[in-house]
Amino acid sequence: MPVNHFYNAFDTGTLTGRPAHPDEYRSPFQIDRDRIIHSSAFRRLQNKTQVFLSGEYDFYRTRLTHSIEVAQIGRSICGWLSSQGGIPGDDCHIDADLVESACLAHDLGHPPFGHTGERTLHRLMQPYGGFEGNAQTLRLLTQTLFNEGRDGMNPTRALLDGILKYKTLHAEAAGAPNHYLYNDQEKWLDFTLGGQAFPVELTPGAERNRFKSIECQVMDWADDTAYSLNDIADGIHAGFITITRLESWAAGQELSPEQAEHVKFLCTAIRERRVEARLNRQIGDYIRAARLVPEANFLSAMTRRHQFRLEVDPAVKARSRLNKRISLDLVFRSPQLQQLDYKADVILTRLFEVLHDRYIEPGGSRLHLMPPVQEAEIEKAPDAAARARLVCDWVASMTDAFAFRTYRRLFDANFGSITDFV
Repeated sequence: MPVNHFYNAFDTGTLTGRPAHPDEYRSPFQIDRDRIIHSSAFRRLQNKTQVFLSGEYDFYRTRLTHSIEVAQIGRSICGWLSSQGGIPGDDCHIDADLVESACLAHDLGHPPFGHTGERTLHRLMQPYGGFEGNAQTLRLLTQTLFNEGRDGMNPTRALLDGILKYKTLHAEAAGAPNHYLYNDQEKWLDFTLGGQAFPVELTPGAERNRFKSIECQVMDWADDTAYSLNDIADGIHAGFITITRLESWAAGQELSPEQAEHVKFLCTAIRERRVEARLNRQIGDYIRAARLVPEANFLSAMTRRHQFRLEVDPAVKARSRLNKRISLDLVFRSPQLQQLDYKADVILTRLFEVLHDRYIEPGGSRLHLMPPVQEAEIEKAPDAAARARLVCDWVASMTDAFAFRTYRRLFDANFGSITDFV
């Protein structure tokens, strides 16, 4: 296997040693990717909300199809950057397998019902350390995936750095609703940074969270590319974004000439029924908008992954932000989706309250409401915070359909029988 000199032993290191197979034909990053793809957490993404509740229609994106699209875009960005040069040295390039792994893993920790589910669990878990999708992804990779020895999938340091969009602990986040890690994840954060302390200028919060490896930056832009274009496409196909609504929305905004031209482009695509083709063509524009710029920081001497930053053409970034504004105002803030958000909040809140009274702060009931494996772990947990985190793990792992079904089994007198499977 050709050696990629962009990476060293620091990048491929794992917290605990990986047994070396004598006939191993895969790189450490390919092993990471394969372990993610073969996990149940990855498969569950097929029934988790991206924009619309999974199962609404068969052609809307789910968290799984979104993650696959992000992975393809991430690999393409790596190919584009490699073709442009910018990294000195022979056999030296950003590893596409590593970026693909980060892209496939980036949404593993998201709960059912999309960002509504994340906000609800954050609120319910505040007394016990909060809930955050990126922190939950880290927890899966390092602790719960495969449920063997609490080591998760024992990922490489470079993969952990590739998925860590946020590097501020919950205790440092000052009540922020998202963008933090759990307090007990400091161990893995420290491992990712090679034991190096943050310099004083990288204060907790936004400044520290902007500190990302080049692979994480590529993953982030691939994610932005996918959802800023695809959320628009799904919103149009679902009838939330129409020419009339789009023109009415634009009339109430202060748009630059470039922004007005983009709205006109979307209206033309809708009118000519060429939405998918026109928006998919723009993916190439987003990929080619990226370039590498040399960077120096406190980890640059240890790894080349922190010797570069990704710079994106401001015009393309502005187009991405405009697409997000349109989706937010015409899709996510629509009464239809807001009603579904309310229902999702009610479902998760009531489920958590029942599990709270049974497992987190038990009040005498010994009903078996969770699978035996999870119950056994909760029984061994040292305190309420640890019990709450295990309960939260189970709720966050639920698909949309499983959460609906569990809710109805508990609260709908006309639903469920002894033949139902948990």
